Amino acid sequence: MDDFGIYAAFGVNGPPQRLLSVEGSCMVSVAVPPSVRQVVLFSSGPWGERICVNAELNDADRMPITIGKLTPYNKCLSWEQWEEETWTDSVTLNVTLEGGNLVKTDWSEPELILATKEYTPKDTVAPLAARELNGKRKRGRQSEEDSDESKMAKRGEEENVCPNGGVEKTTPVRKARGQTKGGQKLFSSGGDVTKMKGTANGAGEKQGIVGRTPPQSAARTKSRQTKTPTQTAPLVSPSGRWGQTLCPIDAQTAILIGGQGARMQFCKDPMWKLCTEDMSWVAAETLAEGPTPEARIGHTAIYDPESRRIFVFGGSKNKKWFNDVHILDTQSWKWTMVEAQGKVPPLAYHSCSMFRGELFVLGGVFPCPNPEPDGCSDSLYIFDPHLSIWYQPIVTGDTPSPRSGHSACVMQERKIYVFGGWDTPVCYNDMYMLDLGLMEFSAVKTTGKAPSPRSWHGSAVLSDTKFLIHGGYNGNNALSDTFIFDIDSNSWTEVTLPQLSVPRAGHSIITMETAGLSRFSEEDEDADADSVSRTLLVFGGGDNEGNFYSDLTTVAVEELLAAI
Repeated sequence: MDDFGIYAAFGVNGPPQRLLSVEGSCMVSVAVPPSVRQVVLFSSGPWGERICVNAELNDADRMPITIGKLTPYNKCLSWEQWEEETWTDSVTLNVTLEGGNLVKTDWSEPELILATKEYTPKDTVAPLAARELNGKRKRGRQSEEDSDESKMAKRGEEENVCPNGGVEKTTPVRKARGQTKGGQKLFSSGGDVTKMKGTANGAGEKQGIVGRTPPQSAARTKSRQTKTPTQTAPLVSPSGRWGQTLCPIDAQTAILIGGQGARMQFCKDPMWKLCTEDMSWVAAETLAEGPTPEARIGHTAIYDPESRRIFVFGGSKNKKWFNDVHILDTQSWKWTMVEAQGKVPPLAYHSCSMFRGELFVLGGVFPCPNPEPDGCSDSLYIFDPHLSIWYQPIVTGDTPSPRSGHSACVMQERKIYVFGGWDTPVCYNDMYMLDLGLMEFSAVKTTGKAPSPRSWHGSAVLSDTKFLIHGGYNGNNALSDTFIFDIDSNSWTEVTLPQLSVPRAGHSIITMETAGLSRFSEEDEDADADSVSRTLLVFGGGDNEGNFYSDLTTVAVEELLAAI
């Protein structure tokens, strides 16, 4: 007998209540009692062929406050009100089951139920009754919401907040066929509402963009829309986002983790696997066993080729900050969380470099007092995976000032070059080098036209002596320029390519081997399509017009080096 069920507990004293079962609906909407400040969602029983359970906490306007997903390997979720700034009294929990043999397959409307308001151990808890939710929402909290929005606006200048992202609730615009959804400006000085533009100015194929999909928006119409089975169909590529990580694990495979989409909502599809052989994406969250990292942005993910493991560290989620270390074994596809010794503060928008099997973490935003940010770090922390311990090395020389959103490139297995970043309200374009043998910092005096001050830019190593800096955020706008730095001559060179002409910040850039993508001029059209070359891959990020990119832009490394 199949005893599978999805249960929820509302509040610390609330008994578990069954929301989904084999005989019931595959969708349910629950009104969370106003007095409840904590919700726990979990599964019980064998999953069978069921794939996952998608869960959303929505506000009175049916906008997602937070999201989560239950899988056969991650069977419990919990939310607390203090973590979510927009959690008010009118909150609903929406739960949807995917996969398996569902008895009821009517996707037009979810089953509507009300959670038990209070729990007293002496009383018998009545079973949940299906009731129609009142279509009218409470509007008496306008003054309080205005106060909350003013607080969020003040935080807009702080390091852990995407500028102008989600400060105002925008009214979604019904779109006609061929139009994109309404969105909000992310990297502009104002909080105006603007229409989302087509990704990469609509010239995706000509600019080397493959698998192009329109930017995703979390905006929804306030009126209930008819739900169809196609809305629950698995995605074929990641949704648009920023603040994610893209981590190569072998010559032709990379793993995408985390990120945040429109209206400051964390992505429902937090983990993907990219195969550069055919430029295909595979949703990977349900493929891995063990406790997956909680949704976050501003974290780092670094791959150790010797142990074949990915190390995920830090990041933030609204008012929640992380200093945890999660490890994904790419051979067994199993997550583990490290119980590390030593001390390291919660950090976000830091840099993390791998050297001789250890993680070198520099800078970043830290909460002090928790959970509000209070400046940036200038400290270097090292994590030893073999001993599961954090320690601070003795570093000499001219150390960088406190900063976050900077980049760090390991060159020739003996030096780390640190560029840019910001410590509100100052943006940097200086360069520092850490000699990994002497553990000594020094300021790098550069020649040529240097990039303007910026943070949240992308960087990638192109060769033994050159690395690239692209885009970023200067405090007012997202940038689109590209620079290559030569460590032999300490010189900057600006390069201009149509593939890298779109403003982006908070994006990911990596270099990988790709087949048949090395041609970059008319003379190379007859080149062997099966040849393998190094290719620069750019994913995600946001721009000045509220776009969150889901495209994968490709540029041959040979083309970049030839442009110098």
